Amino acid sequence: MGFLSTLLGILGFGIGLPLGLIVGFFYFVYSEPLDVKEPVIRPIQECDTDALKDLLPEIPNWIKSPDYERVDWLNKLILDMWPYLDKAISNTIRSSTRPIFAEYIGKYQIQEIEFESLSLGTLPPTFHGMKTYETNENELLMEPSLKWAGNPNIVLVVKILSVRIKFQLVDFQVFAIPRIRLKPLVPTFPCFANVVVSLIEKPHVDFGLKVLGADIMSIPGLCRFIQETIKDQIASLYHWPQSLEIPILDGSRTAMKKPVGILHVKIVRAFKLLKMDVLGTSDPYVKLSLTDEKLPAKKTTIKKRNLNPEWNENFKLIVKDPETQLLRLQVYDWDKVGGHDRLGMQLVPLKQLVPHETKQFVLDLLKNTNVTDPDNKKSRGQLVVELTFSPFKFDSDSFNGSGDKFGKKESQNGSASFSHLIEAGVLLVRVIGAEDVEGEKHTNPYAQILFRGERKKTKLIRKTRDPRWNEEFQFTIEESPLDEKIRIEILSKPRLLSFLRRESLGLVDISISDVVHNGRINEKYDLINSRRGIIHVEMEWQET
Repeated sequence: MGFLSTLLGILGFGIGLPLGLIVGFFYFVYSEPLDVKEPVIRPIQECDTDALKDLLPEIPNWIKSPDYERVDWLNKLILDMWPYLDKAISNTIRSSTRPIFAEYIGKYQIQEIEFESLSLGTLPPTFHGMKTYETNENELLMEPSLKWAGNPNIVLVVKILSVRIKFQLVDFQVFAIPRIRLKPLVPTFPCFANVVVSLIEKPHVDFGLKVLGADIMSIPGLCRFIQETIKDQIASLYHWPQSLEIPILDGSRTAMKKPVGILHVKIVRAFKLLKMDVLGTSDPYVKLSLTDEKLPAKKTTIKKRNLNPEWNENFKLIVKDPETQLLRLQVYDWDKVGGHDRLGMQLVPLKQLVPHETKQFVLDLLKNTNVTDPDNKKSRGQLVVELTFSPFKFDSDSFNGSGDKFGKKESQNGSASFSHLIEAGVLLVRVIGAEDVEGEKHTNPYAQILFRGERKKTKLIRKTRDPRWNEEFQFTIEESPLDEKIRIEILSKPRLLSFLRRESLGLVDISISDVVHNGRINEKYDLINSRRGIIHVEMEWQET
């Protein structure tokens, strides 16, 4: 009798325990509470302290913080467009996931993966405020407070061994504060090339997941584990300073090319040039420039009455793309009256050069670049040049690391050794714009840059106190100018009444040592001799 009772007890425990767990699980999942009461709605000023603490996370950020702006217009726009956005986003998800699903067909006994239904629901996300930042960089920076408690209906069907298993995502909620950068700003619609998104803090994510009709997220402990895992994975990928960069426009068309090196050109001599003067001679000189550059061409001296001139003159040109740029050489006959006659020309691709190696070219001069032109078969003489390409050093990763939110970047070593600072290089000065500049008699501002006796000017903009030039100037120098300063002065001059003197609207002296040590600065400076004037300047130092 004792053996029989023991056997029955073991059988009862072995059968009753799993049966009880199964019944309890389905009762817990499918049962609905009967004591649900309608919430009491009352004005916020009537709530006590404890109630306000509970409501605080739900209060929009534009109420809690003055930095956030109210964006009801944006929420209204998204609400009206949501039915169309829902279909567009759903179609994009279907098309983008189709090749991913195809990779798993045939693996792990999977026969089919497809969306049975895909809808983001009828409730759009809402923005509880928008914070914007003003930076010195060429970008727009914003931080919206995003909350979405949606009712999506996403059903994914996976067919394994002829068995269709349905996974359904319901009651999706996400609260996040993303940082969105639109950069760089370009003159091509939609006027920005990339969207860079990062998260300021870990997002709150909650959702229901049904498998074969049962909500597995209702299992105690599993829901929290999945939520924390998702938060950690998202944070590891996109938590600031990590980011997601979404290209909008083709970078090759919109990106502003940066200088990558210096081309050293030595114009040596020429042979057997054409006779253009009456007395059977010519007065030759050479113009040289790089293609895809708007800078004026450089010139050699004029050799009077010489068909075999010898110059031995050196020039430096800034290179931005050695793979595509060409050196354009043109030989002219100088005339005292009238235009100068071109004796011949030639092009040299920079990709033929090896960095830091001098190469001599003996070039047959042509009339033009049309190889089928019969005039190019006529001998026009030869030009001898020596070329050396010296690329810039990028030992600090070209300062491509992430800067702070105001776009300032710091050197990795804090300061550089003296031996590191005596290299030749190029000083790039970009005058972006000015604010609150005003003259006594006229305000037609332009900027003048003075460095080592070399003077360069921006274009003149009429009748404005806030000019925006965004012009770049290049200064090629033999060594780092540690103890020197560059002066930038804003001037104004009349366009019609030339007898009126030009006026100084303010000036600033910038120490070059700051640029050399940091590699790049992007600052706004208060103008001297100006009431409230400010100038925005970006400067960069590149060594060869």
